[in-house]
Amino acid sequence: MAIDPDFKSKMKVVEKHAGHDVWGPVSPPKKLGVHGSQTCVDWDTCNGDGICVEVCPVNVYEMVNTSGHPTSEKKSDPVREPDCIKCMACEVSCPTQAIKIEK
Repeated sequence: MAIDPDFKSKMKVVEKHAGHDVWGPVSPPKKLGVHGSQTCVDWDTCNGDGICVEVCPVNVYEMVNTSGHPTSEKKSDPVREPDCIKCMACEVSCPTQAIKIEK
C-alpha cells in the first residue's frame, strides 16, 4: 500500500525525530507514522530494502532500526531532509511507494 498523498490533511505532526516532523498517530512498534514534511516516508509502508539510500545522490536517508514493526525492522529515515534536491529518484525507485517528495 502506497503512502497516502493526502496524509498532511488527514494526520497531524505528533513529534520530531532526527530534526524532521513525524505525522501520526504513532503507536510503536506497530504504527510508526510518516516521517518528514518535504521528503516523506511512510514507515508503516516502508519495507526496509534501502533502495532509496542507494539511489539518493545527496544522501538524504539513513536506515534505522524499528524492532517489532510487522512490515520490517528497518526503515528509511530522511535525516537530511533539507538536503533533498527533489530529483525524485527515491520516489520512483521505492517498490512499496512509501516515499512522497513534496515539490
